[in-house]
Amino acid sequence: MVSVSLGAPRRDYETEITTPLCRVSVRRVGAGGDLDRAASLLKKLDGRVDALGMGGINLNLRAGARRYTMPQGARLAAQVKNTPLVDGGGIKDTVEGDMVSFIRDKAGWPRRGQVVLIVSALDRYALASSLERAGCRLIIGDAMFALGLPLPFYSLAAFRSAAFAGMPLLRRLPVSFLYPLGDKQEKIKPRYERYYSQADIIAGDFHFLRRHMPADLGGKDIITSTVSVEDVRVLKERGVRWLATASPSFHGRSLGANVLEALCAALLDKGEPSPALYPGLFAQLGWEPRLERLN
Repeated sequence: MVSVSLGAPRRDYETEITTPLCRVSVRRVGAGGDLDRAASLLKKLDGRVDALGMGGINLNLRAGARRYTMPQGARLAAQVKNTPLVDGGGIKDTVEGDMVSFIRDKAGWPRRGQVVLIVSALDRYALASSLERAGCRLIIGDAMFALGLPLPFYSLAAFRSAAFAGMPLLRRLPVSFLYPLGDKQEKIKPRYERYYSQADIIAGDFHFLRRHMPADLGGKDIITSTVSVEDVRVLKERGVRWLATASPSFHGRSLGANVLEALCAALLDKGEPSPALYPGLFAQLGWEPRLERLN
């Protein structure tokens, strides 16, 4: 399977993952923020691989029961006619939603009353919902991390109301306006340190939370995805206590949600992706979330 990402080519990799079912060749190709290049790559790979992932861009974003199709994501998806194509949403809605209870059983957190900075609830609504149900107090950062507006939300109910009003328009903004792409994924510009400092746990897309993270994250716990060996080193240097990802560690790397879902789609080999089957497949393969004590 191949993931075509709008992210930086510097993060490209190719590996082979051995499972009880078969061996899978996994490759990530970064288009450096170039939508035309990403579209061309997806079109070229269609029908030549067992599954395709679409990274750095969502086909849909979610607030409660409502889903908002992203036009640029739909444009990329339209290039693929024959191969199962996923954007990671199926993993986010199933496996990631189950992570909170797993982490709590193994490590004793998240605990009721802990403060969680979730950098984008639209991107990971199931995770945000699980954290709120666990009794955590949320700081929802979509307006800050995507729009640059110092406007946190403190409950999913308040956030949903804002999303219902704003998303019909905001979903049409260029993805480059909302999310760090290409070389921007390599730059860290500390911002919103007040909210990082208040949080016991920081959760969500790694590029979002990395983009503005301060030098000191001492004692913080992180729930994220798409981390490389180098990313783990950076988090450890900043004092992060625990790192949790939905993906197991493959040679020190935690796969992005779209890569993980494409891997599941390839292994299930059922044509249309079936997110409801992913937790069962994880159990069959013996895969568990990565939970690593860093400090």
